[in-house]
This record gives sequence, C-alpha cells and structure tokens, in this order.
Amino acid sequence: MKRTAQLGRVLLAGTTALAAVLLGAPNAQAAEGDISFSNIVFNEGEPIVVGTTHPVEVPLTYTVRSTVKLDFWDINAYRGTLGTNSERALVNSWIRWGCSTTVSSGYTYNRCEETVSVDPRWISTQTANDDLVNSDATVWKTFGLGGRYEKGYDQDTTSATVTLQRNSRVQSHNASPEPVAEGGTITVKGTVQRANWTEHRYDNYGGRLVSLQFKPAGSSAYTTVKKVTANSSGVLRTTVKATEDGTWRWKYYGNTTTGASTSSGDYVDVQ
Repeated sequence: MKRTAQLGRVLLAGTTALAAVLLGAPNAQAAEGDISFSNIVFNEGEPIVVGTTHPVEVPLTYTVRSTVKLDFWDINAYRGTLGTNSERALVNSWIRWGCSTTVSSGYTYNRCEETVSVDPRWISTQTANDDLVNSDATVWKTFGLGGRYEKGYDQDTTSATVTLQRNSRVQSHNASPEPVAEGGTITVKGTVQRANWTEHRYDNYGGRLVSLQFKPAGSSAYTTVKKVTANSSGVLRTTVKATEDGTWRWKYYGNTTTGASTSSGDYVDVQ
C-alpha cells in the first residue's frame, strides 16, 4: 500500500538517538505479514483535547508482536480510508520512553510506552500536510505499522479508537461587587468559548449548560450552587446571595465533540 512520506521521530529510552522512518519509499512493500498490534491505549483512554495553536502531548501504550526482529514500528490514528485521498493521519511525532521485551512460542513481544504529539496545524494526508478542521472532533480509528529497513513492512488496522475533542474555555469571568455586604447580591459573569480548528480561533459557544461553583474561605472543595445556560452568544450571567467569604468559578463539563473546562476563581469578601 502506497503511503505519503511521513517522518516519525523516535527517542529511544535512555538515549538521544533519533530514528527516522520514511513511509512510502520506493522499496517499501508489505512483506512482513506476521506483525500484530494489541493493547493500544491513547491518553489513558481519555479524549485528546486540542486548542488552536499548540501541540498536545499525550501518553500511548501498546504491544507489538512479531516473528522477526523489527527495525521500526509505530501506532497512529486516522480518519477516512487508509491509502486513499480521504486518509488523515493524526500523530506527527513519537517519543519512545521504553519497551519491555519478552519471547514466547517463537514470538517477540515489545510492550511500549510512548509520548505522542497532536498538532492542530499538522495532520498528514495522502497529498499534503493539513490543519485540523472542526469535523475532526470525532472518533478516530487506529493502525499499526512495523517492519525492517529495505525488507518490507506490515500495516494493520486495529480495533482500538481514540476520541479527539475541541478545547473549551470560560473567558471574562467576574464575580462582583467586591467586597459585598452580607445578604447582598453577587453577580457572576463569564463567556463560554470553544476552539474553531477550521478558522484557527476561539468562538463564543452559545446554549451551553454550565455549573456555577463556590468554595468557602478555608476550604479546598468546590460545590455546585446552580446551573446556568449561556445565551446564544455564549454569555453567562446569574446572581446569588452573599452569605460568606469565598471563591466563585464556572465549570463546563463538555460534550462528545468538546472538552471540559474550568474558569479561574474569583474571591469575594463578604462584610
């Protein structure tokens, strides 16, 4: 199967050596048929939440089994159909912290721990590199590739999946007045936003149900006081009665396409 050239950076455990594997080289061929991948877990099973600018690094663990000594291998996630113009490959770099190796019944098992990078401005396609777009906030399938230099490789789809989500945030958070008389009214405001990957910006996110939480002075725990629905422009506004000193914050729990987020806390002194 022909593949776009793609650079995989692999930092071997205990060294600073870099091994580059170029996929789709002229002599590459699917010739190593007894390589398989299992126990694949991205980000400890949690969704990967990505903003608009900075790469996100997450853990990846898996096992690769083979009857031959492998020169290279990696796991990636994809959308579309592998080997066609619809293919979008998620991971652009790998840091391999270590693999424990065992041999049993003629098979070599490498159980590996890695850190992989997901960059909102770098997604590999069959024709070029691309950016994340909003429709990428969904469930991605996975595949493994392994082989020997100038010998051949095996590429297999796997049953594991990983969910990609757009980052959210609460901006312009404010609780006022400060200070406030006991029994008086506190107005708490904020604006819910989420990453727009297609346009490389954050947009206001209307209609979201967000929890207003309070932590009394001297406590370490927040409790939810009420739930507030943002208006069509993403604006949050509500009032509460001032009973004691403490910190107010907003918490949005996210949805299938959007990650959870928590605002900064705003301390109000009650006199």
